[in-house]
Amino acid sequence: MSDETPDSLIPYDEIVQEALRAVVGRVLSEVGEAGDLPGEHHFYITFKTKAPGVDIPGHLLERFPDEMTIVLQKRFWELTVDEEGFSVGLSFNQVPSTLVVPFAAITGFVDPAVNFALQFQAQGDDSAPGEHDHAENDPPATEPVEDGSNVVAVDFKRKK
Repeated sequence: MSDETPDSLIPYDEIVQEALRAVVGRVLSEVGEAGDLPGEHHFYITFKTKAPGVDIPGHLLERFPDEMTIVLQKRFWELTVDEEGFSVGLSFNQVPSTLVVPFAAITGFVDPAVNFALQFQAQGDDSAPGEHDHAENDPPATEPVEDGSNVVAVDFKRKK
């Protein structure tokens, strides 16, 4: 018998990541329909700024050439969600901006109010995420909890 795990012909990692991104889509869709976040909920959403379909102002792309984290808390507007992703209005240094982010570009979703987090690799990206500054849109009330509770990390590595 061999100790090697056989390569799967079923792309389980892609299926799981797609399902978890659907969780993000459903949550954002419900918030968009309600027009506001319930209770103390607020979201940190990290995404690849150069992923296909991402549309952000040039000054933000210059400042965050690889990855960016936005905060949806008190000051956001026109949150719209479709099957591919979401768009939202945020203010950066008193300058209103609209961001368009496909779900495939998202690498992290955190709701620190309930210690919930999802982490993914951007689709088509096999590299580990690098360190980056927060986007400094509306300042968050609290930083995300990093204790590992309620964290779902999807990080499948294929054998080559």
